[in-house]
Amino acid sequence: MPPPLIIREATPEDATNIAPLLDALGYPADVQTIVARLHELSTADPTGRVLVAVDDDQLVGFATLHSTPVLHRAAAVGRVTGIAVRPSVQGSGVGRELLRAAESYFRAQGLDRIEVTSGPTHTSAYQFYRRLGYVDQGVRFAKSLVDL
Repeated sequence: MPPPLIIREATPEDATNIAPLLDALGYPADVQTIVARLHELSTADPTGRVLVAVDDDQLVGFATLHSTPVLHRAAAVGRVTGIAVRPSVQGSGVGRELLRAAESYFRAQGLDRIEVTSGPTHTSAYQFYRRLGYVDQGVRFAKSLVDL
């Protein structure tokens, strides 16, 4: 029987395996940049977490989590701002387990809502989220502040 999938917090040593997953999402970053971002997330955002999925000692996915206090709700909102699974294991339950871990993490914080952000180029993921009980709600708008 194969060992179970392990979901744990990311470490700087995971950056090498996170890099190709970020690249596949359209957010390329080198290993040093990812290490710096992991450090920043762990120090600048006390609610921020990067979870990784490890299968047979191979990192096969990650999810980035944040809790955001908002004025219009009694509790902060849990947000999954990035999730990726190695293409060779997509459909095997890795993404589902990462979202279950995110839901458990946010529930333990006393949150009652979770949102997943997914860009317009990731339409293949939309059905995955819907199958897991997530519903389309609202529209997100973005504007670059770099090219103003």
